[in-house]
Amino acid sequence: MSMKNKIKNFFYLEEEEEAAAQVQAQSPVNLPKEQPVVKSRTKKERKVVEVEAATAQPPRNVVSLQAANSLKNSKVVIIEPRVYAEAQDIAEHLKNKRAIIVNLQRIDRESGIRIIDFLSGTVYALGGDIQRIGTDIFLCTPENVEVSGEISNYFSEEY
Repeated sequence: MSMKNKIKNFFYLEEEEEAAAQVQAQSPVNLPKEQPVVKSRTKKERKVVEVEAATAQPPRNVVSLQAANSLKNSKVVIIEPRVYAEAQDIAEHLKNKRAIIVNLQRIDRESGIRIIDFLSGTVYALGGDIQRIGTDIFLCTPENVEVSGEISNYFSEEY
């Protein structure tokens, strides 16, 4: 059923057109035309139409704005923190749905462990993932980024 027919059925336009045609056929040319009688819908009929409209399939060419934004904003950020205080900046990138590579080679071991602990909690809260990809190098991803494949555990387990 076309959209035009649905609209006509919803507002009883087909009946109006038929009534107008009948009035026009019966009335002489010189007399003013009568207005067609518009039948009002009952609440039950309106509900049926609303349910039909709600269950209609959306067009297939509709794109979610969130999906479009996530594709547009997908970035990978590389960070080499020098102090523990930079962990919050890294977490902000994760909250903005950016993947982050964290290189901890320029920070002392204790601060590096604290940063990884902080980022692990952040990633868990956001539904993301954290993976070790090298010696003192970690990949933190938010939920909208999928990582496939694995790096072998050849490097030493320091953290």
